[in-house]
Amino acid sequence: MAALGVEGAFRMLEGRWKMVIIFHLFAREVLRFSELERAIPGVSQKMLIQQLRELERDGVVERVVYPQVPPKVEYRLTPWGQAMCPALDALLEWAAQRPQPAAADA
Repeated sequence: MAALGVEGAFRMLEGRWKMVIIFHLFAREVLRFSELERAIPGVSQKMLIQQLRELERDGVVERVVYPQVPPKVEYRLTPWGQAMCPALDALLEWAAQRPQPAAADA
């Protein structure tokens, strides 16, 4: 049962840029598309759109479109997405404790 839950969570978060997007939204709360694009220089516009749509579909990210010219689109974590942040903080702490490999003998 737990393995199925983990698989479902990983499927929802898989994708090269999803975790990076989530961390940026956690840090800044609300970001426009162009701000996300600048914050993640390695991502293509097409991939950023795709990853954001999937996060929105899964209920992690909320997209708000303002009816103006040029269009203004903002992204933020949903309350459910925000609830993930303590787990992400714990993941960062765990990764920071990674033992360093022993130096090779010369």
